[in-house]
Amino acid sequence: MTRARLMAVATALVATLVALPARAGGIDELTAFLEGTKSGQATFRQTVASRNARLPQVSTGTFAFARPGKFRWHYEKPFEQLVVGDGAKIWIHDRDLNQVVVRPLDAALGATPAALLAGDNTLEKNFTLVDGGNANGLAWVEAIPKAADSPFTKVRIGFRDRLPRAMDLTDAFGQQTTLVFERFDRNPALPADLFRFVPPPGADVVTAPGSK
Repeated sequence: MTRARLMAVATALVATLVALPARAGGIDELTAFLEGTKSGQATFRQTVASRNARLPQVSTGTFAFARPGKFRWHYEKPFEQLVVGDGAKIWIHDRDLNQVVVRPLDAALGATPAALLAGDNTLEKNFTLVDGGNANGLAWVEAIPKAADSPFTKVRIGFRDRLPRAMDLTDAFGQQTTLVFERFDRNPALPADLFRFVPPPGADVVTAPGSK
């Protein structure tokens, strides 16, 4: 997967349960997660399958979030990239290129999957939510973005034990991105500087309109 595509997925993503019955539906699980989880951290495995590629592209890394609006999404393999949301801006750092892209948080987060993890509780403003039933031991919810310019046409999130365990994303070109979350820690005490970013010396900083 190209760095440009990885950057798009990372921006959309990143940095999404209170007691529920064993057979609670996906929307109930999502609602409980938003009400009962203020912070979290986990490892992830991301697989991207496009129509033209013979083999899927696999990435691994870690993420953390503190709602609303703060998150840290760190791709570690196959190459390193860091995405940090500090509550006002999103900083995307490609270590190999030593380039930093800065975007306004609201514009980048509002109608993307990251809003399901690190955003506020007003999901119905940006998404149409549909219960996705139960499959593979998970309770699923489908979130369809209302914004026409969303990078994804549909997002599916699977829950187990009141935590998000998987996420499937479909973009306008039919490309499928699957995320599997492991070692998910709910409401840990996270240091404030985890969600701060200072561009490294000599980095090429590209600032999007509205980021100043």
